[in-house]
Amino acid sequence: MPAPTKEQIMEVLRPIYDPEIRLGIVDLGLVYDVVVHDGGKVEVKMTLTTPACPYGEILVAQVHREVAALEGVREVEVLLVWDPVWDPETMASDYAKDVLGIW
Repeated sequence: MPAPTKEQIMEVLRPIYDPEIRLGIVDLGLVYDVVVHDGGKVEVKMTLTTPACPYGEILVAQVHREVAALEGVREVEVLLVWDPVWDPETMASDYAKDVLGIW
Protein backbone atom coordinates (compact mmCIF):
# COMPACT_ATOMS: atom_id res chain seq x y z
CA MET A 1 0.00 0.00 0.00
CA PRO A 2 1.48 3.38 -0.98
CA ALA A 3 1.94 6.06 1.65
CA PRO A 4 -0.54 8.95 1.67
CA THR A 5 0.36 12.27 0.10
CA LYS A 6 1.17 15.42 2.03
CA GLU A 7 -2.21 16.81 0.97
CA GLN A 8 -4.06 13.74 2.31
CA ILE A 9 -2.23 14.07 5.62
CA MET A 10 -3.06 17.78 5.89
CA GLU A 11 -6.73 16.92 5.33
CA VAL A 12 -6.83 14.49 8.27
CA LEU A 13 -5.14 17.13 10.44
CA ARG A 14 -7.62 19.85 9.45
CA PRO A 15 -10.33 18.84 12.02
CA ILE A 16 -7.87 18.93 14.96
CA TYR A 17 -8.46 22.21 16.73
CA ASP A 18 -6.81 24.22 19.46
CA PRO A 19 -9.29 24.06 22.37
CA GLU A 20 -8.42 27.55 23.63
CA ILE A 21 -8.71 29.36 20.30
CA ARG A 22 -11.32 26.99 18.85
CA LEU A 23 -9.76 26.94 15.40
CA GLY A 24 -8.08 24.11 13.54
CA ILE A 25 -4.33 23.68 13.78
CA VAL A 26 -4.02 23.74 9.98
CA ASP A 27 -5.98 27.00 9.68
CA LEU A 28 -3.94 28.50 12.49
CA GLY A 29 -0.75 27.65 10.63
CA LEU A 30 0.59 25.46 13.42
CA VAL A 31 1.54 22.65 11.01
CA TYR A 32 4.75 23.85 9.40
CA ASP A 33 5.56 20.87 7.19
CA VAL A 34 4.74 17.25 6.41
CA VAL A 35 7.36 14.97 4.87
CA VAL A 36 6.45 11.52 3.57
CA HIS A 37 9.47 9.24 3.25
CA ASP A 38 9.78 6.02 1.29
CA GLY A 39 8.62 3.06 3.32
CA GLY A 40 5.71 4.88 4.94
CA LYS A 41 7.49 7.04 7.49
CA VAL A 42 5.81 10.42 8.01
CA GLU A 43 7.31 13.41 9.79
CA VAL A 44 5.05 16.24 10.87
CA LYS A 45 6.75 19.47 11.91
CA MET A 46 4.46 21.61 14.03
CA THR A 47 4.42 24.25 16.71
CA LEU A 48 2.01 25.52 19.36
CA THR A 49 0.60 28.97 19.93
CA THR A 50 2.95 29.32 22.92
CA PRO A 51 5.56 27.06 24.55
CA ALA A 52 3.37 27.02 27.67
CA CYS A 53 0.27 25.80 25.80
CA PRO A 54 -1.61 23.57 28.27
CA TYR A 55 -2.97 21.45 25.40
CA GLY A 56 0.39 20.81 23.71
CA GLU A 57 0.68 17.15 24.63
CA ILE A 58 -2.92 16.52 23.61
CA LEU A 59 -2.48 18.21 20.23
CA VAL A 60 0.74 16.31 19.48
CA ALA A 61 -0.96 13.02 20.45
CA GLN A 62 -3.95 13.79 18.23
CA VAL A 63 -1.70 14.56 15.27
CA HIS A 64 0.22 11.33 15.83
CA ARG A 65 -2.97 9.26 16.13
CA GLU A 66 -4.64 10.67 13.02
CA VAL A 67 -1.58 10.27 10.80
CA ALA A 68 -0.82 6.77 12.13
CA ALA A 69 -4.37 5.68 11.26
CA LEU A 70 -3.86 6.36 7.54
CA GLU A 71 -3.27 3.40 5.25
CA GLY A 72 0.32 3.12 4.13
CA VAL A 73 1.76 4.86 7.18
CA ARG A 74 4.23 2.65 9.04
CA GLU A 75 5.85 5.20 11.35
CA VAL A 76 4.99 8.71 12.54
CA GLU A 77 7.27 11.28 14.08
CA VAL A 78 5.78 14.56 15.30
CA LEU A 79 8.48 17.18 15.70
CA LEU A 80 7.52 20.07 17.97
CA VAL A 81 9.52 23.13 16.90
CA TRP A 82 9.73 26.75 18.02
CA ASP A 83 11.56 28.27 15.07
CA PRO A 84 10.10 30.16 13.42
CA VAL A 85 7.92 31.51 16.21
CA TRP A 86 4.24 31.16 15.37
CA ASP A 87 2.78 34.41 14.04
CA PRO A 88 -0.95 34.34 13.21
CA GLU A 89 -0.63 37.48 11.08
CA THR A 90 1.58 35.68 8.58
CA MET A 91 0.89 31.98 9.17
CA ALA A 92 -2.86 31.67 9.72
CA SER A 93 -5.33 31.13 6.89
CA ASP A 94 -7.60 33.96 5.79
CA TYR A 95 -10.48 32.20 7.57
CA ALA A 96 -8.55 32.06 10.88
CA LYS A 97 -7.47 35.69 10.51
CA ASP A 98 -11.10 36.68 10.00
CA VAL A 99 -12.22 34.78 13.12
CA LEU A 100 -9.33 36.22 15.14
CA GLY A 101 -9.99 39.74 13.88
CA ILE A 102 -6.57 40.08 12.23
CA TRP A 103 -6.54 42.44 9.22
